[in-house]
Amino acid sequence: MEPEISLHHVLESQWPPSAKTIYMFGGRDATHKELNELYSFDTSTNQWTLLSSGDAGPPHRSYHSTASDDRHVYIFGGCGVAGRLNDLWKYDVIEQKWVKYPTPGENCKGRGGSGLAVAQGKIWVVYGFSGVETDDVHCFDPIQGTWTQVDTIGEKPSARSVFSIVRIGKYIIISGGEVDPSDLGHLGAGKFASEAYALDTETLIWKRLNDGLGSDDHPGPRGWCAFAGGCLDGNQGLFVYGGNSPSNDRLDDIFFFTPCVDAIEC
Repeated sequence: MEPEISLHHVLESQWPPSAKTIYMFGGRDATHKELNELYSFDTSTNQWTLLSSGDAGPPHRSYHSTASDDRHVYIFGGCGVAGRLNDLWKYDVIEQKWVKYPTPGENCKGRGGSGLAVAQGKIWVVYGFSGVETDDVHCFDPIQGTWTQVDTIGEKPSARSVFSIVRIGKYIIISGGEVDPSDLGHLGAGKFASEAYALDTETLIWKRLNDGLGSDDHPGPRGWCAFAGGCLDGNQGLFVYGGNSPSNDRLDDIFFFTPCVDAIEC
């Protein structure tokens, strides 16, 4: 089940090239009311700006998924006022306006806590919670304006949601996540995974990664983390911060994982 937290998204805007901007959309307020405001935060001036709200943006929601490219912030699904959603939106940071894409069919059920990534010119929806943990993958082609349910093979991860995700090159890499919700709903912790996988978006093959599971430098089983792609010492990878543990403890540690792309291709 989706715990009562707000999911936000960080995008380092490339326009203008010197700008570093954080974008935040939706979530819940202190009364658990869903929101739909979009804000930007300028890290050079430490100033917040309200970019859109009300009818100017997507419907109110929380537990949604987000991704970005150099010019757009993408929002998918989440929990709306009347139930789980499966709509896809983009915000153009240059033109400062929202565009709604076509909605996928019934095969892509409304869900929260899915993975969202932009790879190979397509927008990928990976897994998520639709009342049960799911293990389906869908992608949207913004040029053709069409959705496709993707049949993946290989060492496929079990059904899960609220995992950490990053795109590196043609690979979508996921880590951890909830594989079984708690009977206590938002008050308890479900069962969490700890392993990492990579999906090759060309061959559609999953591969489990050797990420040091069991070592002191591994985050272990967890979900609901804050996460972002980034670079450390010149290496691209996945930052994972905090999250929820199998004992229902809220965590405050941070890890960085650098996948070996050459090893994935072997």
